[in-house]
Amino acid sequence: MYNFKNDYSEGAHPRILDKLIETNLIQQLGYGEDDYSNEAKSILKKKIANQQAVIHFLSGGTQTNLLVISFLLRIHEAVISAKTGHISANETGAIEATGHKVITVETSDGKLTPNDITTVLKEHALAPHVVKPRIVYISNSTEIGTIYSLAELEALYVCCQQQQLLLYLDGARLGHALTAKNNDLTFAAIAKYTDVFYIGGTKNGALLGEAVVFNRPELAVDFDYAIKQKGALLAKGRVLSIQFLTLFQDDLYLELALRANSLAMRMAKAIKGKGYSFLTESTTNQIFPILPKSLIEALLINYQFYIWKDIDSDYAAVRLITSWATDEKQVTNFISDILNS
Repeated sequence: MYNFKNDYSEGAHPRILDKLIETNLIQQLGYGEDDYSNEAKSILKKKIANQQAVIHFLSGGTQTNLLVISFLLRIHEAVISAKTGHISANETGAIEATGHKVITVETSDGKLTPNDITTVLKEHALAPHVVKPRIVYISNSTEIGTIYSLAELEALYVCCQQQQLLLYLDGARLGHALTAKNNDLTFAAIAKYTDVFYIGGTKNGALLGEAVVFNRPELAVDFDYAIKQKGALLAKGRVLSIQFLTLFQDDLYLELALRANSLAMRMAKAIKGKGYSFLTESTTNQIFPILPKSLIEALLINYQFYIWKDIDSDYAAVRLITSWATDEKQVTNFISDILNS
């Protein structure tokens, strides 16, 4: 049974495991004050071209979103998100549980635009009777596989600046966005046109871990207190930083994401060649083909994946995700089963 349900079915890239073993008995300070954390942060600051950035390593995406958003919002403030955004659709009301409203926007491609933001602001202009939008939350790549262009991100950031909003980018699959065939963003551009973002490791080769980057250091003042208070400050912080050190010393991070994207695009090409359409035009490691339900039933015998959305009585969209460690044979067999259907 092959698994296309997610991109974290496997453990960690062997080079990460080797580095953890190599450094295992070397004594270091705890709580992120170890040498590996300092070195990893130095590498990341060079990568994003921002030496003033404040970087913290956290264990997971939901934890990161919860900590950053709840830390930046005052008690009467809210966050704007696409309806498909992870904080709206997949985090068990984590943000709402802190007393903050998630204002959702219907989108066709999972992306927010300046027009979406100004519309929300007009709808929440009756102060002080409504919540005050303060953060704009976006994902790159989005939860449906699409990506932001440089022009789109810059326009969104300018809009946020004009409206005194903060722009926060969820980078759970940032590597896949940056290695997509139609991408024109860089780490440095993302650092320039967001206030806060994070680089996801869990879904791209790490055992666990995300690197949250405050591009404006004044926003990060006392964030370490919030990390500790919420139980997210690991005594063995080295476990996280060693992984990012390994992923970014020689661009292993992008190499792994590119492989996952390439495998997904091979599958997409075969599916399109068979004449099937897609729910979204994804260029990353998540694809959403619309297939006959009879074919879906047959494929589920040998492959695990999610049935995403019913289209009609005969067709449904499914979600297929490849990872850095997806077996090439797995992809070849799937393509063969599609072509022979």
